[in-house]
Amino acid sequence: MKVLVAVKRVIDAYVKVRVKADGSGVETQNVKMSMNPFCEIAVEEAVRMKEAGIASEIVVVSCGQQNSQETIRTALAMGADRGILVQTDEELQPLAIAKLLKAVVEKEQPEVVLMGKQAVDNDFNQTGQMLSALLGWSQATFASKIEKADSSLTVTREIDGGLETVEIKLPAVVTADLRLNEPRYASLPNIMKAKKKPIDVLPAADLGVDAAPRLQVVKVSEPPVRQAGVKVGSVAELVDKLKNEAKVI
Repeated sequence: MKVLVAVKRVIDAYVKVRVKADGSGVETQNVKMSMNPFCEIAVEEAVRMKEAGIASEIVVVSCGQQNSQETIRTALAMGADRGILVQTDEELQPLAIAKLLKAVVEKEQPEVVLMGKQAVDNDFNQTGQMLSALLGWSQATFASKIEKADSSLTVTREIDGGLETVEIKLPAVVTADLRLNEPRYASLPNIMKAKKKPIDVLPAADLGVDAAPRLQVVKVSEPPVRQAGVKVGSVAELVDKLKNEAKVI
């Protein structure tokens, strides 16, 4: 079974994000970048599938600029077999990414597409669902456990009320949630081996996809500074403040 994993290059999750002076977006120049944490989980799950004899090949794909190859190399060091970069300098939104991934899926013919449930830079949580709709494939989002049967997957999903277990037919799109696994650290020998693994570069324009943005960012601003708390002397004073000042009761 061939597994295709979509990964995204984002600002490192441990870096404080700074808004540009003109409010047009967030600053990415001279900022540490890394693989989206949920994408790491998806790569790890694919590698575990291969180690269990379920997956025969892992193909990692990323859509973006030339420097996204660094993210693909990270996935290759974790255990993926080869990479594909859909290269473009244009701003990519979820629908455009889903269309580009659809073109890659039609070329590669995987049985399963794994990806993170969302990217931590924009939190759209849309690409997996859109890709499933464009392909006409089964989908299981927010996966915290994946089990393979003959021609189906049994996926445990994280929902507001707890856990939901669904069975979906292959081919399918599955998006990874936080508790699916804990990604491994790539060892130095695997990092060195990853440098020799192939990465195919496909210009986005050659895929015949309209990747024009559908959304326009009007303004980006810092969240308001949190106000300092106050101490109260009694329960009666607390109730009074909640009722008359906060107006929550």
